[in-house]
Amino acid sequence: MSAPIDTLVTVFGGSGFLGRHVVRALARRDYRLRVGVRRPELAGHLQPLGKVGQISPVQANVRYPASLEAAMRGSSVIVNLIGILAESGAQTFDAVQAKGAQAIAEAASRIGARVVHISAIGADENSESGYARSKAAGEKAVLAAAPSATIMRPSVVFGPEDEFTNRFAALARISPILPLIGGGLTRMQPVYVGDVAAAIADAVDGKTRPGATYELGGPEVMTMRQIIELIVAVAERKPALVALPFPLAHFQSLFLQFAPGAFKLTPDQVELLRTDNVVSSEAKAAGLTLEGLGIPLESMAAILPSYLWRFRKTGQFAQNGT
Repeated sequence: MSAPIDTLVTVFGGSGFLGRHVVRALARRDYRLRVGVRRPELAGHLQPLGKVGQISPVQANVRYPASLEAAMRGSSVIVNLIGILAESGAQTFDAVQAKGAQAIAEAASRIGARVVHISAIGADENSESGYARSKAAGEKAVLAAAPSATIMRPSVVFGPEDEFTNRFAALARISPILPLIGGGLTRMQPVYVGDVAAAIADAVDGKTRPGATYELGGPEVMTMRQIIELIVAVAERKPALVALPFPLAHFQSLFLQFAPGAFKLTPDQVELLRTDNVVSSEAKAAGLTLEGLGIPLESMAAILPSYLWRFRKTGQFAQNGT
């Protein structure tokens, strides 16, 4: 492989939460980056992450294959980060995470580029969740088109701009009650966004096994209750945590799927919480993990105080124990 400065990498979905960290990690390794996004005029925040001219946002939409081919022209490696948590209009799970992933992999195969595809630990073709089924379909389509592709399956990802820890901290600031869907017993392995970005950058470097599926989890397996307890403790809020059975949560989601912002909850998200989201024993045994890549793991307890302080009553000036 050529030296990084001579290597063009196209990153699809690079303007989002995970994307900006991946772009930063690759820029630090001196790759030239083309970032495919639906609205490049809203991706200007990426360019200061690298040197002058190193990062170029371009228009691309997974529902229009011609735009994908144009975005990846001349690239040696393709990174697909595109994903959605809820469907909206033409942006359906199948269109974005299954057919979209297939279109990217097929276009990459035609130009002989390597593919790094980001999926999710919950990917399961037999799941009741449309999100999980589309992720599994996307993986299958990518490997069919590009058998040497590297698949990355993160658990729930946290970091400064996430829609996970920030969401619960925001709810704790305005609501006296936080529901624990299914009693908060779902097990997760939250992983820091910087660690996931480092793993993806390693894959671009060629340090991963061709055709392998990596499962990326943090240093601790935690229940949803434990995660929310940590979030509200760091935010110094004291809402009551109330168990919400799955049937009742599903009923409420029929209405909350139309709610704005942090209050939004879809039936598919409720379905996802029925299944644990942790690294499998098979991945651990095969070394297909962050530890296997030699990446030091950051814990939630170490990272959350660096950005959730803004949800405290007096923000960064709050004094613990007073």
